[in-house]
Amino acid sequence: MDLIMLAAWGAVLIAAVVIELLTVQFVSIWFACASLVSMLMAGLGAPRWAQLMVFAVSTALLLILTRPLVRKLRGSYVRTNADMNIGKTAVVTEAVRNELSKGRATLGGVSWIAVSEDGSPIEEGEVVTVKDIDGAKLIVSKNA
Repeated sequence: MDLIMLAAWGAVLIAAVVIELLTVQFVSIWFACASLVSMLMAGLGAPRWAQLMVFAVSTALLLILTRPLVRKLRGSYVRTNADMNIGKTAVVTEAVRNELSKGRATLGGVSWIAVSEDGSPIEEGEVVTVKDIDGAKLIVSKNA
């Protein structure tokens, strides 16, 4: 039995649990689980290289195999009020020129920075469709 490695894996376990409790990211918990397996190996007298290998492989497998479950538990993307403007029409109030980082459009009485979805210029006064929203920026395209 390797008491030094038992203590080391115990420290990793405690640190991972504390980090998980502080961050709630559901990542460090897998380091804690892998350290338990490595701690068991240390208790059984496995060589240090084997303990480290099992720790690394266990962590990687747990992260990869549980990723879909974690995504499902976290839920899907939460739409914001701004996202509800996607698909609506806006009026360009300042010509949109992506290469010059210029352009504004009014949507629902609010002035937004606007960029062209395909990079083409859009003239002032044109009616456009909101394709996406990136922060405080409308991604727009000309109406056909």
